[in-house]
Amino acid sequence: MVKQHKAIALISGGLDSMLAVRVLQEQGIEVEGINFYTGFCVEGHTHAIRNQDKDKQKRNNALWVAEQLGIKLNIVDVIQEYKDVLLNPKHGYGANMNPCLDCKIFMVNKAVEWVKENRKDGFDFIITGEVIGQRPMSQRKQTMPIVAQESGADDILLRPLCAKNLPATKPELEGWVDRDKLYDFSGRSRKPQMALAEKFGFTDYASPAGGCCFLTDKNYSDKLVDLWQGRGSRDYEMDDIMLLKVGRHLRPKGNYKLIIARDAGESQYLEGYRKQYISIQAISHNGPLALIDGDIAPEDYEHAASIVARYGQGRDAEKVEMTLTIPSSGVQNLEIHPLTTEQVLEAWHV
Repeated sequence: MVKQHKAIALISGGLDSMLAVRVLQEQGIEVEGINFYTGFCVEGHTHAIRNQDKDKQKRNNALWVAEQLGIKLNIVDVIQEYKDVLLNPKHGYGANMNPCLDCKIFMVNKAVEWVKENRKDGFDFIITGEVIGQRPMSQRKQTMPIVAQESGADDILLRPLCAKNLPATKPELEGWVDRDKLYDFSGRSRKPQMALAEKFGFTDYASPAGGCCFLTDKNYSDKLVDLWQGRGSRDYEMDDIMLLKVGRHLRPKGNYKLIIARDAGESQYLEGYRKQYISIQAISHNGPLALIDGDIAPEDYEHAASIVARYGQGRDAEKVEMTLTIPSSGVQNLEIHPLTTEQVLEAWHV
C-alpha cells in the first residue's frame, strides 16, 4: 500500500497559510494545523472590546481558516516559552519590538517537536505560508535557510507558495509532493495570492497585508518599552500584554502611569482589573474608568484624578467629584479641578 503522507501546517489566520494548506490538499496530502499562542496576536482582542469596532467581525482567524479548510487545528500556549524569544532575540528586532526571525525559528522548532512527538500519527513534514521577499526581516532568500537550519527542520520544511525559488526539500525529492504543482511567488505584491485565492474559491479571508502581531506596531512597542522602563524590569505577565492593548497610556511621573479607557467598551473591560489596580472614575459627570499601574504616592492622587477628569464630560466644569478606589483598602472621594489640555499634554503620553 502507498503511504499517505501527512503534514503539520503553521496557521496564523492569514491568507498565505490558508493557501499553502490548500495547495497541498489539492495533491492529496493530509494536513493538520498548528497555531502557537504568544499573547501578542491582534485577533480577538481590540475588536471585541472597543465600541467603535462593534461591527467588525469577532473571530479567531486561525480557527476560522481551519474550518474553511476542513482541518484540525492544534492551539499551543507558548506564552512563557516565548518570553526568551522576545527578551533575547539572537537576530535582533525589526523596526519595532518584533523579533521576527527568531520568532519564526522558534515556531518552526516547536513544529519540529510536534512532528517528533506525534510520529505515530504519521506526520512527515512541516509547511508554512512564507513567501520570499514578503517580510523584510524573516522572509528573505538569505534568511529562509537560517530558519530551516536553526529550527532543526532542515529539509522537512516546505514553503508551497515559493518552493520553486528554493532548493527542493525532502517531500519534493521523495515524491511525496509534486514540485511542479507548487509556486514561485516572491516580493511584497499580494496579487498572486489573491488570484490563487479566487481560483480556490476563497472570497473571505483576513486582510491580505497580513500581520497579526502587536509587536510590529510602533505604538504598542513604545508602550511595552515604557512598561519595562517604569518597572525597572523587562519581565511581563499576561495581564500586562492585554492592558497594553487597551486605553490611553499616560505617565505623569516615572513611578506610575494611567490607563484611561477611550470608550464605554474599554471602561467595561477595565472593570475586570479593579481588584488588582487602584482605579479612578468621576461620579459627578460621565467619564472613563482609569487604572493606575505602578507605585503612586498619596500626594499624587489629586493630580492623577485631574488628568482623568479631563477625558470625561466634566472637562470644562469648575469642579468634578471623583472616586479613587484602592483594592482591599477602600474608597476616597476627591473634589478636583480638571486639568487643561495643555497641562494634560505635559504628562508623558506613552
